[in-house]
Amino acid sequence: MDWTLEVVIVPVSDIDRAIEFYRDKVGFELDHHTVNGPMNFAQLTPRGSGCSIVIGSLPAQQQMAPGSLHGTQLVVADAEAARQELIDRGVEASEITVFDERDGGTFFGFADPDGNTWAVQQIRARADKPLIPLEARVRFGSE
Repeated sequence: MDWTLEVVIVPVSDIDRAIEFYRDKVGFELDHHTVNGPMNFAQLTPRGSGCSIVIGSLPAQQQMAPGSLHGTQLVVADAEAARQELIDRGVEASEITVFDERDGGTFFGFADPDGNTWAVQQIRARADKPLIPLEARVRFGSE
């Protein structure tokens, strides 16, 4: 049986500020933003990912304090280019660290305005063999 990770809840204090950060600075796609009475939540997906983040004010989303999610990991084919893209968009990113010269051993990090932290791992093989093939991303509208 396949088990897929589809959504990670990211605890934030200000939904609009978080949408602006993840969409406009980090470059995630805003899948939807729903406001209905006391409900206010949004889903955003990193380009090329099969897993999204959800931010909002629903009870399940309020179980963690804003800024308490640490070390959630993203993977890119080129850490230097990804880091520069974030910096160019106004995101503070740590220096690149190479823990191991083999593919997968290069990392940097960043934090959102609430202090949730993200690790970004370079796996060069993703450039030639993405987890979600381009034709599937086009078919489902994420490219």
